[in-house]
Amino acid sequence: MIEKSYITILVPKRFLIMIMPTTLTLKNIPDELYKRLKASAEAHRHSLNNEVIVCLETVLLPERISVEERLARARVLRNSLPKDKFQPQDIDSLKREGRP
Repeated sequence: MIEKSYITILVPKRFLIMIMPTTLTLKNIPDELYKRLKASAEAHRHSLNNEVIVCLETVLLPERISVEERLARARVLRNSLPKDKFQPQDIDSLKREGRP
């Protein structure tokens, strides 16, 4: 049994002119989740607080992709599709079928 059933996290508000920490308290954390979080923090040489912030940022903050990168990814995807499989008239027909 883990001795702590909650964690208090200080999260900086990075988008304000003044950086003011916000306190977030997590209660009733399952023991297994706490163990994994603690092990991850130790592996990354982070405090438990910083590890939670990194985990939250990874999940909740969108990856910022430049327009050029987004277009490059679209081109790679488009070039991976069979050339003769999709004809413009077929695509237009399928679009119309999906509309009310």
